[in-house]
Amino acid sequence: MFCVKCGKDDVKTINGLCFKCFLNDREIINMPHHIDLMKCANCEEYLINNKWVKKTKNLAIEEIALETVETISHGEIVSAETHVEKQEDKTFVVHVQANVNVSGTIVTGKDNTIVRLKNTVCKRCSRQLGNYYEAIMQIRIDENNIDNGLLEEVVKKIKASVEKQAKINRLLFISNIRMVSGGADIFLSSISLGKSLTRNLSDIYGAEIKESASLVGVVDSQETYRVTFLLRFPAHRVGDIIQFKDKFCKLIAINKNGGKIINLHNFIETSIKKLELFNAKIVVKAKDIKQAMVVSSSLGELQVVHPITYVTKDIRVPQDIKVNDTVSVVDIESELLYVP
Repeated sequence: MFCVKCGKDDVKTINGLCFKCFLNDREIINMPHHIDLMKCANCEEYLINNKWVKKTKNLAIEEIALETVETISHGEIVSAETHVEKQEDKTFVVHVQANVNVSGTIVTGKDNTIVRLKNTVCKRCSRQLGNYYEAIMQIRIDENNIDNGLLEEVVKKIKASVEKQAKINRLLFISNIRMVSGGADIFLSSISLGKSLTRNLSDIYGAEIKESASLVGVVDSQETYRVTFLLRFPAHRVGDIIQFKDKFCKLIAINKNGGKIINLHNFIETSIKKLELFNAKIVVKAKDIKQAMVVSSSLGELQVVHPITYVTKDIRVPQDIKVNDTVSVVDIESELLYVP
């Protein structure tokens, strides 16, 4: 191949030009005269590549400057160095020196740009400062559980989940938490966030869900709604002893469909539906289950000291039980029962 400009023969060409002629009077890299770097005055994050990110000021200035670098055609940046020079309080000159691969040959280019810091408020902070919300989660705890830490546990789970999801979508947040009689109202920035939290809590605690929507306005010819998610948490908690079909059972699991129980008379596990669980009577709360000292053991039976009367009692146990010094028991209707 030969160069159409200088006439050199048997050389590698780019667009009909030898390498020297191709580079002649061309800028290896090019940058705009100035760039505006937006900074949220509230959260102090920077808008880079259409995303709000948490960075130091110098890193943000360098990164947005590098994003604007354009190379000569057929060129690709291999590496780059930057130097930030402060001009005024919110004005900086960024010098860039880049190594550029042009058709297999590395060349160096230099240029600079002015980065101007501009204060604004990002969409998330604007919404937070305005107490924006699209959904309300109404957490209602049964009066038998209101004082045993369940409400605090649920609110803590909600906060942790929102914090985790906000790392992926920064528009997800809690606008407000209002403590009310029997529970809490939690105001959320997103209806979809409310749906996912509600579904998750129902799976964990077997809470009953009711959902309602209300029209709050019209934006761009589109009706805007707010959704309220009412979650009623059952009186039951895992570990409680309940009466189900005239039998005393330990609640060993709760899920969105109901739960699982183990019969304290024959130690058989079975499922219980949500409605059955809500209607089941709590006989002994988990915190009130006692410990009895073991005196002797035989296959399927233990002799223990009653934890209240101190009378020796024989109780039925699973045949494969591993016997320790004490076992969990409940006294129901003058009958001492082993609790697995």
